[in-house]
Amino acid sequence: MSLFIGIDSGTQSTKAVVYDAETKRVIADGRSPHHLISGLPSGHMEQDPQQWVDAMDQAIHEALSSVDRSAIRGVGVSGQQHGFVPLDKSDQIIRPAKLWCDTSTVEECEIITDTMGGEDSLISMVGNRMLPGFTAPKILWLKRHEPENFDRLSKVFLPHDYLNFYLTGEWFMEFGDASGTALMDVRTRVWSNEVIVAIDDRIRDCLPGLSSSSEACGRVRKEISEKYGIPASVVVSAGGGDNMMGAIGTGNVSQGIATASFGTSGTIYAFNDEPVIDPRGEIAAFCDSTGGFLPLMCTMNVTTVSEGFRKLFEKDHHELASAIERAPIGAGGLVMLPYLEGERTPSIPSGSGLMIGLNGKTLQSDYMIRAAVEGVTMGMNFGLNRLRELGVTADEVRLTGGGSRNEAWRRIIADVFGTPAVCMREDEGAALGAALQSAWCVSRQSDPQLSISSIVEGAVELDESSRVEPEPSAVEFYQELQAFRTSLSKSMEPLYEVHSRFKS
Repeated sequence: MSLFIGIDSGTQSTKAVVYDAETKRVIADGRSPHHLISGLPSGHMEQDPQQWVDAMDQAIHEALSSVDRSAIRGVGVSGQQHGFVPLDKSDQIIRPAKLWCDTSTVEECEIITDTMGGEDSLISMVGNRMLPGFTAPKILWLKRHEPENFDRLSKVFLPHDYLNFYLTGEWFMEFGDASGTALMDVRTRVWSNEVIVAIDDRIRDCLPGLSSSSEACGRVRKEISEKYGIPASVVVSAGGGDNMMGAIGTGNVSQGIATASFGTSGTIYAFNDEPVIDPRGEIAAFCDSTGGFLPLMCTMNVTTVSEGFRKLFEKDHHELASAIERAPIGAGGLVMLPYLEGERTPSIPSGSGLMIGLNGKTLQSDYMIRAAVEGVTMGMNFGLNRLRELGVTADEVRLTGGGSRNEAWRRIIADVFGTPAVCMREDEGAALGAALQSAWCVSRQSDPQLSISSIVEGAVELDESSRVEPEPSAVEFYQELQAFRTSLSKSMEPLYEVHSRFKS
């Protein structure tokens, strides 16, 4: 028996799964919550990395409670992208981690972009725009706002790197997660000297070595082996960002498939053999964690919006689905820009939620809930449309995340995307992907030419009972509504800057 642990350290919780490579099934799982630091100024989103460690320990212990621990062969870690974990020379955490959803670095993005000659020049050098969520502006933020902490900076980690470090004592970064820092040229897969200089040349020594995603991070430390009761020979794979691991866990390792994650944030991405550079910078030109590329669009507001309206109107999840179904397509002309936490794509960090079309008929919960769900779905479709414009094919969209399990919402997804939509049997795609990458890493030690596709085959199953085909008339309706929504969002961009003056 060969078992592999997959970890997904997310924004709100850490999940662990145990994958049996012989039966190609997940046989056990565990979960533990963790929390954002409260009371921070608007735009600041931070967590204590020790919470990730504690949650991972608890989730793994829960997952291993009913399995043969001696059969564990590997561990893979998925973590939230872009976060900045600063360590000093003694490998102690300097301050809480700034997360992907932190939008406090708008000025730093502007400084780096201007220093590098503008947005077009920046994209030509590294392949991506400089966005507040990325790691690079967070480092400059530390230099500008906490110079004493910046002086202590010795090592830059991403969240999953930090957990790898805890497990193995090794410090390195794989190409997939590194591509989301805006510090790496995604074409050449090397650190960008220009971005480093734009921040501070001293951080050159604070960045780890870069490595292929197929390589091992190392073996578990003696303390970890004893703590978890697993063999000292257990290999920790390179791991990767949650989207990269989610791609593996949904079988998105060849062209023609897109994955859409309807979680706290919304992401949509597709595998590609070559880098996909968006001259407008709306699509992130990421590497994946298998050796290919993962062009991706991310929105910041998905289940935060649906859950907000569900709680506002005091409905359970079944009642939420019923509300969506009772309201007509298009919610009677009620259109929502769901930018409750600002927005990443389009880049409107100062944005806020907006509804247009309120009247005596639409001023009720059913219409407002449907408008919110349609709004976040069209936000993600903005990215899917842009992927298609850049030549990325998507004949099927595989869905993950809590929002996709809502049948009424899934119908809207298929119609808005204009593409068949289907859920996965195993919904913890990132955790499964981490386990599969670990199995791939270990298997390659005896067969260096083994493809990730051969590992994924049979391990990733679609829930065909969830499949929804798009309805042509609804697709046509949403295409028109999408165009209106896109125009509305664009026209609001300068007004959001004005409106930000009135926020308390």
